[in-house]
Amino acid sequence: MTWIPWNTQLRELAKQCQYLQALTLYRQMLRCGSTPNAFSFPFALKSSASLYLPFSGQQLHCQVVKSGCSPEPFVLTSLISMYCKFNSLVNARKVFDENPISNQLTVCYNALISGYALNSRVFNVIALFCRMREMGVSVNSVTVLGLVPVLSEPGYISLGMSFHCCCVKLGLNLDFSVANCLLTMYVKSGAIESGRNLFDEMPKKDLITWNAMISGYAQNGLAADALELYKKMEAAGVCPDAVTFVGVLSSCAHLGAISVGREVEQRIEFSELNHNPFLNNALINMYARCGNLVKARAVFDGMPVKSVVSWTAIIGGYGMHGYGEIAVELFDEMIKSGIRPDGAAFVSVLCACSHAGLTEKGLDYLAEMKSKHRVPPGPEHYSCVVDLLGRAGRLNEALELIKSMQVKPDGAVWGALLGACKIHRNVEMAELAFERVIEFEPTNIGYYVLLSNIYSEAENLEGVLKVRVMMRERKLKKDPGFSYLEYKGRVHLFLAGDRSHPQKEEIYRMVGKLESLVKKLDGCKENEERRNKELLVEMGVHSEKLAIAFGLLNSEAGTEIVVVKNLRVCEDCHLFLKGVSKIVDRQLVVRDATRFHHFKDGICSCKDYW
Repeated sequence: MTWIPWNTQLRELAKQCQYLQALTLYRQMLRCGSTPNAFSFPFALKSSASLYLPFSGQQLHCQVVKSGCSPEPFVLTSLISMYCKFNSLVNARKVFDENPISNQLTVCYNALISGYALNSRVFNVIALFCRMREMGVSVNSVTVLGLVPVLSEPGYISLGMSFHCCCVKLGLNLDFSVANCLLTMYVKSGAIESGRNLFDEMPKKDLITWNAMISGYAQNGLAADALELYKKMEAAGVCPDAVTFVGVLSSCAHLGAISVGREVEQRIEFSELNHNPFLNNALINMYARCGNLVKARAVFDGMPVKSVVSWTAIIGGYGMHGYGEIAVELFDEMIKSGIRPDGAAFVSVLCACSHAGLTEKGLDYLAEMKSKHRVPPGPEHYSCVVDLLGRAGRLNEALELIKSMQVKPDGAVWGALLGACKIHRNVEMAELAFERVIEFEPTNIGYYVLLSNIYSEAENLEGVLKVRVMMRERKLKKDPGFSYLEYKGRVHLFLAGDRSHPQKEEIYRMVGKLESLVKKLDGCKENEERRNKELLVEMGVHSEKLAIAFGLLNSEAGTEIVVVKNLRVCEDCHLFLKGVSKIVDRQLVVRDATRFHHFKDGICSCKDYW
């Protein structure tokens, strides 16, 4: 058999990712007495690297040296790439340094730069690129595509911007793949404004460009911008794919924009992507976070194969709606079906236990994580359990749990304890938790407001003043509370004391009427004085009351009103909404910063445990 058939077969097998068959063919070639050449080794080395066979790779390297093919550029780059995939960067660098020809070849630099980037060796990447420039070796688009992803890591955006300037200087930014890569770097590192500037400057945009920007907005919490850009994408005639839909559905979930979510689901069905597991998981999350748990469950039940992500999404959905018992049943069912829970699944079920007050069950799950499922608990799990114990009034146990943690507690852990101190009015422990939490999150305004409220309820005016001075010194301002709901495909936003809405007169009349009716109900009279003050001072009328009043004015009896609020619902508004649900023939659903509240006939699904 001649050279060409062997090499052709090796190339085809490696191209089709049939790596084991490629190595088998290579051994067969040797047994037949054929000697491999510079066109044989790259495919064999690639196959060995892809199968992660370090010993086979070293044997192949020996054969390369014996055959005298070491100086061949494609063999060199294949050796460097192989060792990088084996995480053997020392050997990769040795191959590069021991062959003088490497210093003049762009492909060799590219292979080692990609290898360093693959192993997150940022400074090695930069140093090698600088050496490449010093040696006068030409930089091409492959160099950029290998180097840029590592600059997406947190803290390296300034380097990324410098490299962007270098690309402009070399004219590489005109390459479509390079521009998309730079855009991805900006959005992944959180430099959204720079990313959008680059996006707008690009004369030509393909699907990858649109997806990068939409996903960047979605991942950075800029859901409204993501949906706005999606509309522009559709207007430009660009056909979305599964990646687009995942980003859009994530944004719908964040905003509670269920009408857009429904439209996207119809597009998914029209595009015959309704069996895509990633999209189904996104749909479950979207419907659950938009308040339609029935539809979320229908999507889940319709999935032929359910991954741990699917189970986690539906468990989390039931948990945030206050149906902890169902969430626990689903978690146990998942384990019985043979799906191994991961860290995210445990976060979902522990949050569900916390929202439903299932304290002992939550403690059992924490114990089982290590002993039964071999999942090491992280700060995110401990924060759920601290919240669980704190809500149950077991503050000392919560503090002892924090002290016994095998990982360092973060801001969320101490924040959970601070929140529990608010519920149970424990000023001394609150001060301890606050001192710890601001070490991690010194600019998180929510914790300052929480401590101020704790002092206020304890009638500690000196403490309130102290917190306000701290906030002023650190130039921190409280986020304004707002609520919104969808009506006829349009979002209606309300701020506290808002009088900008066209129906403001009717809305305030409705709030006043509801207040009068609620005051007459049993269990609501103790808050009469506080709510009277709210009505006297316009800015005190909380946004969820205005949103609910608008919903009642524009809906029919028997319908559901879904309101999304950016902050936690206060005790007064919670009691008010319970009273309203007794009076009106509607189900009131409010999604606040932590969970859903379903109000019906004077009862809330949270069982006053939020």
